This record gives sequence, structure tokens and C-alpha cells, in this order.
Amino acid sequence: MLTMNMKISFIILLFASCFISAQEFEQKNLFHLKNEFSSSLNSESNSILPQFFESKKKNTGLAIIYSLLLPGMGELYAESYESGKYFTIAEGVLWGSYLGINTYGNWQKERYKSFAASKGGVNLEGKDDEYFATIGEYLSIEQYNNQKALERNFGEMLNENKYYWKWTSEDRKTYRSMWVSSEQAFNSLRFVVGALIINRIASAVNAVRLVSKYNKQQSEEIGWIISAGIDNSINIPNHITINFQTSF
Repeated sequence: MLTMNMKISFIILLFASCFISAQEFEQKNLFHLKNEFSSSLNSESNSILPQFFESKKKNTGLAIIYSLLLPGMGELYAESYESGKYFTIAEGVLWGSYLGINTYGNWQKERYKSFAASKGGVNLEGKDDEYFATIGEYLSIEQYNNQKALERNFGEMLNENKYYWKWTSEDRKTYRSMWVSSEQAFNSLRFVVGALIINRIASAVNAVRLVSKYNKQQSEEIGWIISAGIDNSINIPNHITINFQTSF
């Protein structure tokens, strides 16, 4: 039992001595570092710390995303909206054109369907766009089926009860004019969509160029320098001064 107590006491003393030695070592190192820092700051000129450059660079990926979402926003992100505003204006004009053309096309579509029902005897239920294109080319379903029979395209013949229509010559021309007008409007939408895509791509390319230009200017012109030193004044105690300098 005595031997065990002696072992425990020895271990406690060993840890205590190690802890005291570590504290003494840390205090000596702190005192040494304090003396070195004080001596460096007491030199005739302020000690210049490493330079720190303020990060103001723009991300080209973000510029592309902004331009694809709304043309001109990539240029705004690059702080050069002077050229970007034209892409935004073009976007507004194109969307206005899209909505206007789409509204006109749907209006004409409703017109020719109503005309087909009232003047051609068409039952509108269950009819697709191909059917409405077909009835503008023939005076009646009878004429259409006869033509398909002559061509031996029997599979394309239509049920006369379900797909009935019959025009006068003048009514068919009127219907055809409305149908063509609607189709031309919807075809024009493809060009508007293409222009919207091109506008976005052009804005993205321009935004990348402007971001690269901006980042290059930041790398060349802007930097931050931090300096520290001791101010030896007669009237007040010595104190540390830290200066921030910007280079342009």
C-alpha cells in the first residue's frame, strides 16, 4: 500500500514539474517576443508590415449568369452599365413584341375557329391544328375525300359526320386569310425568341469583356499598405500607431 502511494505521489510531482516548466518556457518566449517587437518598433523608421491588397475583383461566371437572366445586368455588375442599358432596352422591346404578336395570333385563331363553326358548319370539339389547316384548302369534306381516294391515300380519308365542313368559295377565301394571318404571327414568334437568345449571348460576352477590364484595372491601380510603429512624443507616453495607406 505504501509503495502504491509513493508511485502516485511521484506521478503527481512529475506532472506538476512538467506543468511548471511549460509555464516558465511560455513566459520566457513571450518576454522574448515582446522585447523583439518593442525593439523593432523603437527603430527610427516605422516597421512596414506585409502589404495587403483589397479584393475587389468581379466574378466572370456571375456576370454571365446575370446577363443570361436579364441582359444588361452583367454590365451593371461590372460597373459599366453605359453599354449594358442598350441590351436591357432591347430585351424590353423584344418581350413587348413577343406578347403583342402572340396576342394577335391567338386572336386570329379564335376568329377563324368561330368563322368555321358559323360559316362552314364545323363542330369544333376534338379538332386539332392540322384539321383547321386542311379545311382551308378544300371547299368541303366531300371534295377532300374524293381527292384522297384519287391519290389512293385511303388512310387519310376523314369521317364525314365527325369532320364535316362545307364552304362557299368566298367563305373559304375569308377563312384561309384569317388562318394564314394567325400562322404567320406564330411563325414570327420564333424569330423573336431567337433574337432574345442572341441578345442574352451578346450581353454575356460584353459583360465578360467588361469584368476582365475591371479586374485588370483593380490589379494595377488599387492596393492597401499597413504600417505600424511607436510614436515618441515629449508630452504624452510612447504609444503604438498603425497607418493605412492606399495606392492609386
